Amino acid sequence: MILHLDLDCFFASAHRITNPKLHNIPIAVGGRSNLKIFEKKQVGIKLFNSNSGAFVNPVFYNENIGDFKSFFVDTIDGKEKVRGIITTASYEARAYGVKTGMSVSEALGRCPHLTVIPPKYILYHDLSHRLHLFLKKEIPEVEQFSIDEFFGNVSGWLEDNEVFKFAQDLKQNIDKEFKLPISIGISSGKWIAKLATNHAKPNGVHLVKKDEVSEFIKDIPIEKFPGIGRGYTARLKKHFIHTLGDVSENKMLFYQWKKPGIQLYNRIIGEDHEGILKANDRKSIGISRTFDPIKCRSEVQRRISILARHIVYLVTKQNVNPTTYYISLKYDYGLRVNNRKTIDRVFNEQLCKSTFAQMFQEIDTTKGFITKLSMNVSNFSYQKNKILSLIEFDEDNKQKKITASVQKLREKYSLDIIKSGNEL
Repeated sequence: MILHLDLDCFFASAHRITNPKLHNIPIAVGGRSNLKIFEKKQVGIKLFNSNSGAFVNPVFYNENIGDFKSFFVDTIDGKEKVRGIITTASYEARAYGVKTGMSVSEALGRCPHLTVIPPKYILYHDLSHRLHLFLKKEIPEVEQFSIDEFFGNVSGWLEDNEVFKFAQDLKQNIDKEFKLPISIGISSGKWIAKLATNHAKPNGVHLVKKDEVSEFIKDIPIEKFPGIGRGYTARLKKHFIHTLGDVSENKMLFYQWKKPGIQLYNRIIGEDHEGILKANDRKSIGISRTFDPIKCRSEVQRRISILARHIVYLVTKQNVNPTTYYISLKYDYGLRVNNRKTIDRVFNEQLCKSTFAQMFQEIDTTKGFITKLSMNVSNFSYQKNKILSLIEFDEDNKQKKITASVQKLREKYSLDIIKSGNEL
């Protein structure tokens, strides 16, 4: 039997722990790209990395994020404009139509008395990490699926008729220990358990027995199943498959689609037999930022150098040697371009910054305004047993030692304690 545990309105619930006045009123957490990293002055950027290698990227943050006005309100041409996107809304806020992905300004239009809170990612990650440690003491096998979701395998540890009571007791213990509402779905199939959690919300437990799966999925729309996105939904509907019940009646069609189709079919009927996954090593390290349109190429180059510095910090922290570099640009009229390059050399800050700068020049062939930068490194040499270039080895190794020395200062003080000249 598999448990799927999903924290209810996690970000909003986390703030209620530290501020009881937020209980029973409509609240929402709103997010914006942390553009403080592009400040020319030092703002004290630090890294929260407790969940390293687990399920989400580490978080860059500065402690003085500010209040609602300083975080969400920009003054443009003398006029104040509310910016940002809702990332989590409490159930009280959802009653007014506030939902994830909605702009903060629209949310306030629907619910004028809505309390919108700037995000505090260090709080969320700390709670998530502590809950993970707690669950590992309570359940034999635990998988962290996202910052607010976990799977637990109790097969062979509990009798089937004991699991529901165990889940109820576990939920009560989590509330007692963390003051966090959580919903739990249970089934013999991992993905049916995740689907069952939707029926447990808010703050409940829902069990789907093996002989109840067919009836349970019969009328559920296909797009509600984990992993079926818009593309797959459109593909299935061309075959007149609209519900999960329709899927169960079209086994041969899914088996014609080979491994992906067979896997999806077995997940939907609860016969996936997928166990708990252990956290794997990170295969890539990256960062991206969305910002107001920028025309000035020297400013874009400055921001590329800053993002590269953050990547260097993470790479040095992970003690890996990436050899593949990737950069993607998005323009204000929707165009996206990207560039990928493999360089078998010893990684260091100078190499990283110069490589990304050159890659940008190679693909930025239009005169449009740029609104987003995404950069990452991957293909770690220790994973591929690559032989690194000997031509630049001595110089690269020298630069690597410099990078390591700078890293110590950044770890002690902040990521922006030392910057290169082109970042200023």
